[in-house]
Amino acid sequence: MNLNDLKNWTEYWEQLRTALLDPKVDPALLEASLRKARAKMPVPVLWLLGKTQSGKTSIIRALTGSAAAQIGNGFQPCTRSSRFYDFPADAPLVRFLDTRGLGEVAYDPADDMRYCEAQAHLLVAVMKVADIHQAAVFDTLQAIRRRHPEWPLLLVQTGLHELYPSGYEHIQPWPYGDDPLPENVPSDLRRALQAQHAALESVPGFASVRWVAVDLTLPEDGFDPPDYGLEALWRAIESLTSLGLQYQLSGDAAVQDLYARAAHQHITGYALAAAGLGALPVVDWVAVSAVQAKLLHSLALLYGQNWDRSTITEFLGLAGAGIASGYLARLLSRTVAKVIPVFGQTVGALWGASSSGATTYALGKAAIYFFARRKNGLNVDADSLRQIYAAELERGASFLKDRLQDKSA
Repeated sequence: MNLNDLKNWTEYWEQLRTALLDPKVDPALLEASLRKARAKMPVPVLWLLGKTQSGKTSIIRALTGSAAAQIGNGFQPCTRSSRFYDFPADAPLVRFLDTRGLGEVAYDPADDMRYCEAQAHLLVAVMKVADIHQAAVFDTLQAIRRRHPEWPLLLVQTGLHELYPSGYEHIQPWPYGDDPLPENVPSDLRRALQAQHAALESVPGFASVRWVAVDLTLPEDGFDPPDYGLEALWRAIESLTSLGLQYQLSGDAAVQDLYARAAHQHITGYALAAAGLGALPVVDWVAVSAVQAKLLHSLALLYGQNWDRSTITEFLGLAGAGIASGYLARLLSRTVAKVIPVFGQTVGALWGASSSGATTYALGKAAIYFFARRKNGLNVDADSLRQIYAAELERGASFLKDRLQDKSA
């Protein structure tokens, strides 16, 4: 980092102080900033194909941890036949595209294919295993894979319990990755699963095809566990894409509670948005600061904290303007050296993307510590907060490096 970079860092910190000390983020500025960010870092799309009541919403709920009612209210119209759900809504990590009414009305996938051609990362066919009438879904898959043989395909077979004998419970450990299926799988269920597998073999294309059987229910439905097969579903998704969505949506072993998981999703979403802004030829520090201020405001709401001038002043005082400037210089100079060429742009743009995204990630993680301690009536230790920031800055830079490399692939 040269003197000009240090000047930029000082400018950034002052912009952040200004944005935070006025906790009412300008909605117009924020929306314009997020539009710029999405243009640089497009949101990956998982295209869900399946009949009504096949279990698509249950899959979204299980992957995101979002309530089914929230998902239902969050869908937006997209094409004549489809709607989308961005998660999280403000700074999305993933877009779920849902094609409605397969098997109910004549469906031409042309519009949806045109929409997805530049952004679909995974085609997900969802079939209730007890429903033998899946011709409409297979016909649609045939048309899509003839046009896009390179798109990976995942078949998710849902509603396993509908073919259980009376009083039957989930088999542990989950056995549906075995070929042939073990004898303890009920015979009706085994035949239904195998029939859908066989039908999938006629779908054209050369990209990978995988299937996974799940039973994603609500706790009150009485099946234990309610998210049966979820880990296998995640393994299948991760094997077919290089998006790293499981980490972005679920975190790691350190993310242990629902508050922390929701916070982690917001942090990674806003970090990617900030990275998109940082990748612009001239880094817009005002826009980056607006995005970061909105993230911290969202985290305060999540933890039930008043994000007012007093709280903000306390946070800034504990963090300090020099929270990581020297560390940032050493870290990001190494990071940029590792990823050139990523965007095929300038070193300055790479530095901007890495620094904007990594600082956003680290600020968010430090804020979790700050808000969680205050929520529980505990003192906030300045040294601990700064240590968290420094450690998460490196983790954020690594996370951004992986995503930037994936974008360039």
